[in-house]
Amino acid sequence: MNAFRFLGDMTHLFSVLVLLLKIYATKSCSGVSRKTQELYMLVFVARYLDLFTDYISLYNSVMKVVFITSSAAIVWCMRRHPQVRRTYDKEQDTFRHVVLVAAAFLLALIFNERFTFREICWAFSIYLEAVAILPQLVLLQRSRNVDNLTGQYVFFLGAYRAFYILNWIYRYFTEGHHSRWIPWLAGLVQTALYADFFYYYFLSWKNNVKLELPA
Repeated sequence: MNAFRFLGDMTHLFSVLVLLLKIYATKSCSGVSRKTQELYMLVFVARYLDLFTDYISLYNSVMKVVFITSSAAIVWCMRRHPQVRRTYDKEQDTFRHVVLVAAAFLLALIFNERFTFREICWAFSIYLEAVAILPQLVLLQRSRNVDNLTGQYVFFLGAYRAFYILNWIYRYFTEGHHSRWIPWLAGLVQTALYADFFYYYFLSWKNNVKLELPA
């Protein structure tokens, strides 16, 4: 554990709390991609299969449980909550996320550190997380006007990944050139996907105007 890893975990957790706050306070999921949330739930389930077999620390176990349960709660609200599900914009959220799942699974079968069930699931979760935000970004571009809480949610998700890249760089120089190329590559791809959003987020903050993305 180091400061960058901790800050990454906290910004990730904060992004989830912001989204839960939006859904709970407004009883609305307008502007939120259910497909992205389903992808994240799949990411966490595949990555944390070791939750009941490998104990690392209380902090580690708690964070795993929080991310699995929170993602499941968000998906449940968007699918089943009587008020929330009526606000879901199905016509705009049309990204074919099954293609992302298939591509991530294929990459995991070909490029993994060991050809075992757990390692393939871990690699699958890394590849899928790198692109899981795509349906959300496409939805925001289609709707153009982004409400404050949704914008903050996406911003903190991007910040989480940026902190994790700093964590990997720190570990590389302090832990005998520790490196795992799969999360490095996937993390860089994931951060690059946020670049356009960060640019317009910064402009809206600088000019104190509502965040709008180009179509």
